[in-house]
Amino acid sequence: MSGAKQNASQLRMSDREFERLSSYIYSECGINITHSKKTMLEARLSKRLKQLGIESYRDYCNYLFGRHDEDEVVHMIDIVTTNKTEFFREPAHFDYLARTAAGELMKKHGAGIERELRVWSAGCSTGEEPYTLSIVLSEICATRQRCAFSVLATDISTRVLQAAVKGIYEQEKIRHVPDHLKRKYFLRGKGEYSGLVRISPDIRNKVEYRRLNLMEGDFGIRERMDIIFCRNVIIYFDRATQEKLLGHFCERLVPGGYIFMGHSETLHGMALPLANAAPTVYRKK
Repeated sequence: MSGAKQNASQLRMSDREFERLSSYIYSECGINITHSKKTMLEARLSKRLKQLGIESYRDYCNYLFGRHDEDEVVHMIDIVTTNKTEFFREPAHFDYLARTAAGELMKKHGAGIERELRVWSAGCSTGEEPYTLSIVLSEICATRQRCAFSVLATDISTRVLQAAVKGIYEQEKIRHVPDHLKRKYFLRGKGEYSGLVRISPDIRNKVEYRRLNLMEGDFGIRERMDIIFCRNVIIYFDRATQEKLLGHFCERLVPGGYIFMGHSETLHGMALPLANAAPTVYRKK
């Protein structure tokens, strides 16, 4: 067998190796990678094997499980998680937040007036969602004498969190942002930064980023949230994990608080203390 053919063969993932890796990913972060996604997992990890100088998935499994290296676990999770987001994605949610949810929480619960209005972007990716939330809430607060809010943004991937903290994006990324908000909240790059924009400091400073594995019990979050955005996150989990996770979200939500879900996600048939308030928007009873 030629060296090229041998190398290609070694970089194929056996069913046993797939089961070891997919089971480990499920146990660590709840992501359910079915056998139909074996090729995807193989392709995404192949670059990591080359970086490490490892010639087979069997050797990679031995490396991963033999060393119990937390840094390597983080690398692997970064690679296998999918991160797709944009500013003002699913704009109806932000309209509902501005026109209904925020005002109701302020009026009935004193959120934002007697204390900070607390919002959590769970699965925040590269920051577009939490920064959009910060912009929308800043616009709401600009019309009120007393108003304060904070945004907690979490993700399991250190790679996307590093990008989010910087708050620097290509201009194409803000194409869905209304023009008056672009002028108000985005700084245009010049010279070597031409073609890039950066979120203004006032918006960045309202967002706190943390690495968080959603499979961790109480999330390590002491404060209770008024609003949780968890959109297009639970689709990666099986049904039992989805219900368990949403139950934990409800525990961290104030009575009357809101959960915003992705449009491809459903809570139908789940035993949760939530009532439907709008399409894919739920309110804690």
